Amino acid sequence: MKYTIDKHERYVVIEPLTKQLNGEVAAFLKGEFMLRNSSGQRNIILDLSNVEESDEEGIRMGLLAQRLCGAVGGVFILTGVCSQIADLLRMAGLENNFTIVKSISKAEDLIFGSEIQRELRGE
Repeated sequence: MKYTIDKHERYVVIEPLTKQLNGEVAAFLKGEFMLRNSSGQRNIILDLSNVEESDEEGIRMGLLAQRLCGAVGGVFILTGVCSQIADLLRMAGLENNFTIVKSISKAEDLIFGSEIQRELRGE
């Protein structure tokens, strides 16, 4: 599977370069999320701008990433979500389980806000 990873100091952007987020792609991304999370990246942005459709495995992969990031005080953000995936999340009743933004810059703003709050709380 082809994908890009853009590492930053406080977050990482993962962008799958595929049209379909199926079980095979989801399994690969799960491994990538676990690797990034265990190496200290607590904030992950998943850029779905190239993805046109997903199945339930793709949604489960997102739930895993959400739990991984949340367990270490980070955030998991989806961006570039197409209407098919948004509808799938809505039908499954999961649209409120994910932080979904329109652009990577909006995701960056959320992450920086979250990090500032963590620092102010002394975490």
